[in-house]
Amino acid sequence: MLRAILCDDEPLALDRLTDMVGRTAGTEIVGKAANGNAALSTISEYRPDVVFLDIEMPGLDGFDVVEQLARTGAAAPLIVFVTAYPEFAAHAFDSGAIDFLTKPVRLGRLETALDRVRRAIADRSAQARLNEIVRQLEHLRQERETHAHGDRHLWVAQRGEMVRVDLDAIVWVQAEGEYVRLHLENSSYLHREPISAFVNRLDPARYVRIHRSHVIDRNRVVSVRRRPAGGYVVRIADGQEIPVGRSYRAEARALAAPRLVAE
Repeated sequence: MLRAILCDDEPLALDRLTDMVGRTAGTEIVGKAANGNAALSTISEYRPDVVFLDIEMPGLDGFDVVEQLARTGAAAPLIVFVTAYPEFAAHAFDSGAIDFLTKPVRLGRLETALDRVRRAIADRSAQARLNEIVRQLEHLRQERETHAHGDRHLWVAQRGEMVRVDLDAIVWVQAEGEYVRLHLENSSYLHREPISAFVNRLDPARYVRIHRSHVIDRNRVVSVRRRPAGGYVVRIADGQEIPVGRSYRAEARALAAPRLVAE
């Protein structure tokens, strides 16, 4: 079932589109909006598959809405622009819209747009599944190579090339969503793997997790500072100060020993 949001500042046009979408099989209208700001709020709340979006609206117009969605970085719905002005078509497709409907919308043309939406969602799902399989295979390949040869390294994509990273040269690791940022002495690399899985690659005698988003080399610790308001901050050899998570304070105290100082 496709989940759709309709946005148009003209009540009659919105009613007509509501009626036509409601007559198409496999589509559910989960929200409506009468202006750009309301559209953004409704999209954020309902996370639809597709938005039928009027271009000319007071305040934020349809193109503004698309730009705002792009800035959020979140997974955006597919956009079908709806307008009385066909001259907007080129700009609509340049913005990444899946289709462009001219008012008054005809049922047959609407059904064609919905077919395009369904195909795009199927392609996107298939690509996502393929990407996940590739990620898993890469992880298994690297594990196999490590066990077979005793090599402690990782191949990381960086600006169009694959770079070999020595795992024992990592100073600290920082989580960035489903990725980890690997900080070495003079460089850093982004690697696609959750920190919860990546930490298993590291030598537990050297590396310790001090926060849900941070793992450090205990040999690089310079000091552990207790904050007046509670909690700790670890400073490593390059001067970087890394907060200690509430659940990891025992690890910080174990690191501290002679290094612990008060702020």
